[in-house]
Amino acid sequence: MPDSLDEDLLPPVPDGPGLFGDPQPLSRPMPPPPTPASATPYRVLARKYRPTTFDDLIGQDAMVRILRNAFALNRIAHAFMLTGVRGVGKTTTARIIARALNCVGADGTGGPTPDPCGVCDNCRAILADRHPDVVEMDAASRTGVDDVREIIEATRFRPMQARTKVFIVDEVHMLSRNAFNALLKTLEEPPPHVKFVFATTEIRKVPVTVLSRCQRFDLRRIPVAMLAAHYAKIAAAEAVAIEDEALAAIARAADGSVRDGLSLLDQAIAQGSGDGAVTAGSVAEMLGIADRGVIFDLMEAVMGGRPADALAITDRAYALGADLGVLLGDLLELTHTLSRLKSVPELRRSQELPEAERTRGAALADAVSVPVLARAWQMLLKGVGEVEAAPDRRAAAEMVLIRLCHVADLPPPGELVRRLQAAGSGAGVGLASPGGSGGGGARAIAGGGVAMEAAPAAAPRLSSFREVVALVAAEREVLLHGHLLHSVHLVRFAPPVIEVRPQGDAPRDLAAKLGALLLRVTGTRWTIAVSRDLGEPTLAEQGSRADEARRGVAAEHPLVRAILEAFPGARIEAVRDPGVDDYGLPAEISLGEPGTPGFTPEDGEGYELVEPADLMDAPIEMEPRFMMETQR
Repeated sequence: MPDSLDEDLLPPVPDGPGLFGDPQPLSRPMPPPPTPASATPYRVLARKYRPTTFDDLIGQDAMVRILRNAFALNRIAHAFMLTGVRGVGKTTTARIIARALNCVGADGTGGPTPDPCGVCDNCRAILADRHPDVVEMDAASRTGVDDVREIIEATRFRPMQARTKVFIVDEVHMLSRNAFNALLKTLEEPPPHVKFVFATTEIRKVPVTVLSRCQRFDLRRIPVAMLAAHYAKIAAAEAVAIEDEALAAIARAADGSVRDGLSLLDQAIAQGSGDGAVTAGSVAEMLGIADRGVIFDLMEAVMGGRPADALAITDRAYALGADLGVLLGDLLELTHTLSRLKSVPELRRSQELPEAERTRGAALADAVSVPVLARAWQMLLKGVGEVEAAPDRRAAAEMVLIRLCHVADLPPPGELVRRLQAAGSGAGVGLASPGGSGGGGARAIAGGGVAMEAAPAAAPRLSSFREVVALVAAEREVLLHGHLLHSVHLVRFAPPVIEVRPQGDAPRDLAAKLGALLLRVTGTRWTIAVSRDLGEPTLAEQGSRADEARRGVAAEHPLVRAILEAFPGARIEAVRDPGVDDYGLPAEISLGEPGTPGFTPEDGEGYELVEPADLMDAPIEMEPRFMMETQR
């Protein structure tokens, strides 16, 4: 009999024959050999590598620094509120705080410390989730007043074996309003031996009365580069070979959550090949995403206006198992990255971006303009929603890509407006953008549909001061437009001379700025004279008076009077008149010149020239809107 067997565990030898007369066994039966089930069960990476000290937390430097200083100065708050997205370490931080409060050191004489020893009874019990004085409650399942009253009742008793009784309430925003109200008094003046640590992903749902009684910490999303480095260390500790691109893909899919990424890493290791290697391709297949190079190829095809190439790329990605909805999301992310590269050139040397973004991304960012990227962002953002709502995700995604390809060589709306303004009376001037899929330079469609080169753009003709102000707005000179609208009185308008009286709040260089803008846009040197004459009211004042006049006319309408009488407290909020411009004034009418698009001398027959001032008294079609106010 082996010495390793315990005699007490062996069955006794029978004294005689069995119950049914079977012969007595000659010897004791040997116990079965140990099975693999008796080995230590597998722990997922998210639990195995859960931080146990403040130093183990990544990406939360500000919170760690404040908590360390609080313990060093003995200025520890009685309640903490930890908020952030899932998987960034809220509950983990709460348990570390509980250990830091109750650690007694290896010799049993220590006090609160930011570096718990991990070997004392309190540390080991809290790590094992079996300490009687550290109470965790899930507010998602225990939301009522009675649950909170149990906590309040427990605060009256001193700790059984620890220094401080710690109550950790997870998902605290799920508590009912009455439960929050029941907790307020205890939370404001808890006993000295009690600490509260709350965790929530919805900080806006927590009443401000509770927030004001807690020390709040916002746990940040972890950057992709930091997540990838963290997962690389864990993979090395697990003796798993994994490609850098695979780690980057997992870190991007984690979306700032350490726990989500560790779950994906666990899954990637499990589906790796026989030798344990994890490749970028296997991770892409697992996540249902396309290879990063495919995303750049697709973006280049879309921006180049090549729908056949774009659809061929999506066909290959779909055949490999990629979700085309996710593919559009990757294009959306890449569009944002390209916009950042154009806006912040220093990012091209930053190690936070992967190598593909720093090389191919920088080259692609140089090839497209910000308005084109903005338009692509809007179309992709709408397209992602269309894919989610469509019965056939693949068809919806392909339609989005086809639309993107066909607008790739169109100029942005702002450029279209500028070209239309610059075209003036030049009939047949085209509106093509350089470098489109059609190649070549500008295009124009003349009579008979013959394509020809566009003629040089004519300068815009300004026939009133209002058109000058509108031109300033079109050039996006916001401050100058605001001063011209609110702080400038027109004295005389005789192109190329404009005589104005600026108010005291107008800048001193207003005339110089306006003259320089007109010279740049029209190619003509304008004289902006400053006068002391009274001049006309400002455009803002004229628009306000015209609006008041329209309100008065609308208020006299029998139907409007009946509505106002039937609904006491109602008022006319606004009167929409399709015949007024952006300044609330009647649209100006000018005969123009022969050859101007939309007007010829023949078209003018039978028309009478009406001065703008006369239009104020003319009957107009108006659509009043009403605001109903409830009488209290």
